[in-house]
Amino acid sequence: MDRLHRIRALNYKHLYYFWATAKAGGILRASQQLHVTPQTLSSQIKLLEDELGCALLRRVGRGLELTEAGLVAQDHADRIFSLGQSLQAALGQTQGAAAAITFRVGVADAVPKSIAYHLLEPALALDQAVRLLCREGKKTDLLGQLAVHQLDLVIADAAMDQRLSVKAFSHRLGSTAMACFAAPVLAQRLAGQPFPACLEGAPLLIQGMGSAMRQRLDLWLSEQALRPQVIGEFDDDALLKAFGAQGRGVFFSAAVLEQETCAQHGVRVLGHVEALQEELFAISVERQISHPCVAAITAQARQALMAAP
Repeated sequence: MDRLHRIRALNYKHLYYFWATAKAGGILRASQQLHVTPQTLSSQIKLLEDELGCALLRRVGRGLELTEAGLVAQDHADRIFSLGQSLQAALGQTQGAAAAITFRVGVADAVPKSIAYHLLEPALALDQAVRLLCREGKKTDLLGQLAVHQLDLVIADAAMDQRLSVKAFSHRLGSTAMACFAAPVLAQRLAGQPFPACLEGAPLLIQGMGSAMRQRLDLWLSEQALRPQVIGEFDDDALLKAFGAQGRGVFFSAAVLEQETCAQHGVRVLGHVEALQEELFAISVERQISHPCVAAITAQARQALMAAP
């Protein structure tokens, strides 16, 4: 009975103040956006915590962060206020504008950003407006957010590990061969030998150990009896390419986007390796895809971007 009383007593103004604070990243910034004093905002959030019977925010140094209960509350608030916007649209109170679909997607840091963009682009081409909320991070962290429905989809370079206690399903998007790139000055220096023999002793920029491609690349180099000089390891593909553009080392990236890579970073292709395949997966809690954005992504990836078997 006491729990039912708490549910009925929930004040949505208090919830909105908490939600705005979580989105703004702090009480001071949220108070400026809402045009209320920080003291008023703090007191309203405290009332919400009393109503729910748990702390939603905790102080860390000079700032605030969400507790586990706060993360759950934020996720529910996202849905509540998104539904409110949908209600306004359905009743014609948004000047005829259609309600946007909120699409929350996580991109594993090992996935090349250029490929991630092309994979997500079809979701923004739907007839209905889409609001894309994109997060980047470690695959395991993103899968945790997927499990509690904070994300609709995770794009990763490997299928979900079945040993993880996450009920989700991997949808293979396809694969692409890898190409080896180098800045013009470095490419000229390595031009004395054909590819891949030119990699012997060459400076190499390589993916971090958390990347599925790193394991394949290590194996391929061993099979070819090649011993390049590893200059740097990078979890972030964009940073790896930035170093490569400055001639710090050769690097491997998806061949399907080689023209874009060359134009954007001013590098040249040294050669292609069909034995090295960059695989991409869409991981969702749905076995049968129903979310329109996920359906658009998987259909376009399999038809155009990646060479699915």
